Amino acid sequence: MPNTLADEVVDYRFKGLPPDAAGMTVSALAAERRNLFTGGFTTPVLALSAEALEHNLVALETFAERHGLAFAPHGKTSMAPQLFARQIERGAWGITAATPAHLRVYRAFGVQRIFLANELVDAAALSWLAGELDADPEFRFVCYVDSVRGVELMNAALRAAGGSRPVDVVVELGAGDGARTGVRTEAECAAVADAVAAVSTLRLVGVAGYEGEVPDATPERVTAWLRRLVALAADFDKAGRFAGLDEVVVSAGGSAWFDAVAEVFEELPQLSAPVLRLLRSGAYVSHDNGQYRKLTPFNRVPEEGSLRAAFTLWAQVISRPEPGQAFVNAGKRDAAHDLHLPEAKVVRDAVTGAVRGADGIAVTALSDQHGWLRVGEGVRLEVGDWVGLGMSHPCTIFDKWQLIPLVAEDGAVTDYIRTFF
Repeated sequence: MPNTLADEVVDYRFKGLPPDAAGMTVSALAAERRNLFTGGFTTPVLALSAEALEHNLVALETFAERHGLAFAPHGKTSMAPQLFARQIERGAWGITAATPAHLRVYRAFGVQRIFLANELVDAAALSWLAGELDADPEFRFVCYVDSVRGVELMNAALRAAGGSRPVDVVVELGAGDGARTGVRTEAECAAVADAVAAVSTLRLVGVAGYEGEVPDATPERVTAWLRRLVALAADFDKAGRFAGLDEVVVSAGGSAWFDAVAEVFEELPQLSAPVLRLLRSGAYVSHDNGQYRKLTPFNRVPEEGSLRAAFTLWAQVISRPEPGQAFVNAGKRDAAHDLHLPEAKVVRDAVTGAVRGADGIAVTALSDQHGWLRVGEGVRLEVGDWVGLGMSHPCTIFDKWQLIPLVAEDGAVTDYIRTFF
């Protein structure tokens, strides 16, 4: 990974960082190992637990290895090149993207294998992609196709770009009527595959989809859809659509059903070429105290492992206007709130520094820069105290913080995670 992140200068652009660190490089500040609570950091400040992060990285690496899965975690969860590098060090095949902007960030930081979990029909992006593929023979790229029209647009743009390497594509099987993207029927999947076969700018290398969009998802519904995906791969192979490939790609897997993906992918029959069973779960890297805490597959199969919530948003009590009411200085600009409100987890006393549980304290609303707290009768909470908030839905917390302290259990900040959105 380039040294540009370590050499970046700390200044007013990065909220929560110590004002007296202005002008220092990130690497120099990290070398000081300042304490998050006594080292000059200002509130609100988002902290990423070093221990929980490492635990989560190991958990999915182990799960993928145990089930014979390749792993391309969805990078849009964090958009943090330092975390991409750690995931790849932990055996990830590559990183999954969602938009052309993601692709450019990934390539700027040397990611060599990218799975784009969308159909790419932007002519300017396809022209750039053709150049990347031609300039780097080792660069592997795969993306969805989910329509004949999309194939036509991709072909036109790639022909105009004049690239020499075809773009590898997988037909996306939609998760059912009312789901998000993807081809709805197997017959339409075949029509899209035929369209790909008719052009020289694209190469069909497999099938894929996202089981997290199965309407009214249950284990039975998700498993049924995954079996459709596996059957589609087998049917395409029997029809000779993968002739000449060294490897067939079959991919699925968000962060809520990776246990089902592992189980059904084990049912894949032998095809004419080895199969890359590619899992794409991404939210695991930080986990959360809301959406994925409830949905993690490890809740269903605890013997497979566990995940830990790695984020704490520290905010300071700035007002106690009524006995049952308090306000902290973190709001919508700081906290994930698209699915669930943050949860009050701990309180750090402003005078003694002692940390206690936040029982009896609840976040009831967020304004732009205020968190509304309901405080139970007899609960101690004073102006100046720090409240540690657990975050829900990690996909929308990384994008609110561009430089995130990585904090060891003793409070020492050991590194700073740079994000790009």
